[in-house]
Amino acid sequence: MLTLDKVYHAAFVLKNVIRSTDLIYAPKINRDAEVYLKTENLQNTGSFKLRGAYYKISQLSEEEKQKGVIACSAGNHAQGVALAAQRSGIPAIICIPDGAPISKVENTKSYGARVELVKGVYDDAYRRACELQQETGCTFIHPFDDPDVIAGQGTIGLELLDQLPDVDAVIVPVGGGGLIAGVAFAIKSLNPKCKVYGVQAAGAPGMVHALEAGKPDALERVSTFADGIAVKCPGALTYDLTSKYVDGVVTVTDDEIATAVLTLIEEQKLIAEGAGAVSVAAAMFNKIDIKGKKVICLISGGNIDVTILSRVITRGLVKAGRVADMIIELADKPGQLREIAAIIAEHGGNVIHVRHDHGGLDTDIVGCYLSIQMETRNHQHVEEIYNAISSAGYKIISSGKVM
Repeated sequence: MLTLDKVYHAAFVLKNVIRSTDLIYAPKINRDAEVYLKTENLQNTGSFKLRGAYYKISQLSEEEKQKGVIACSAGNHAQGVALAAQRSGIPAIICIPDGAPISKVENTKSYGARVELVKGVYDDAYRRACELQQETGCTFIHPFDDPDVIAGQGTIGLELLDQLPDVDAVIVPVGGGGLIAGVAFAIKSLNPKCKVYGVQAAGAPGMVHALEAGKPDALERVSTFADGIAVKCPGALTYDLTSKYVDGVVTVTDDEIATAVLTLIEEQKLIAEGAGAVSVAAAMFNKIDIKGKKVICLISGGNIDVTILSRVITRGLVKAGRVADMIIELADKPGQLREIAAIIAEHGGNVIHVRHDHGGLDTDIVGCYLSIQMETRNHQHVEEIYNAISSAGYKIISSGKVM
């Protein structure tokens, strides 16, 4: 059973293992609210997962420790279990979906764990881990549906109330539900007036689906770059705790998540993975009513693959109107590229890519296409440039506006 005493005991056990991560004021996330960021992306192993994994392993018997542990994870729980097992001097086997970021896989190996890559998503890795557990007799360290794991994650709730006692609302990323279950339980037990909200990727709304259905029920598929929360089905225990202690769960799109990742880099100098940034996305895009309130967005992790980060930054720039594309239909004659470039420059845009193609079967024989990508300030600026080009008599047949 999960109790407040267990959460406090977890905090005691973890005090020399984890960092009490900083709470940072972030005035530009949502100017209508007083927003703070709980920086678990700066936690040891790069995410909150070390808390629950270490506490769970600390509670095993000596006999259980001798046999070792096994876990499944999209990457962050894997690293938490691997480091906890290494510090406890016990062997660990970790099953990881084959689509997990390479950095997470390599970091897990660096802590001494044996890694098995499993084709599919988290739920496929979970099934394989259960098979190996039966074969080996190792103790299975569940990533979220375990009272000791949840108690470890709940220590974040204790820290939040110590760091900002008069907080009005806490926004928490949700995958399987272990983090929000622990945080909500701790906060509501000590300050029932504080609201706790969950956020999921729109392509992986497992907890939202469960709350609507009245029970945990697996999705057919999940699709999001926020791999840390790409879970088809929440746990039975996490569902019960969420339905009892959480005030609501919302979703954000991948484009909104990408914008949040970019904003954290530019405005706060923080690197967050997609799963870690969903709470910030919810605050930025007003998915929750936080106007006039003191709000904490929990950044749950920062383990994002560099190649994915590059794509995310590009997507975030497009979503924010900082990069825009357009295709213009022209007559193939000299001087038009110069004139269009001049219009863009006069309005403060910066051309970063140009491609000139002769027209196809559906255009005039002397026609051509001009594809332009440019740097801009925002969507209003993009609209201003499009209108200027159209007013000059050019036909824009395709644009990269994000509305």
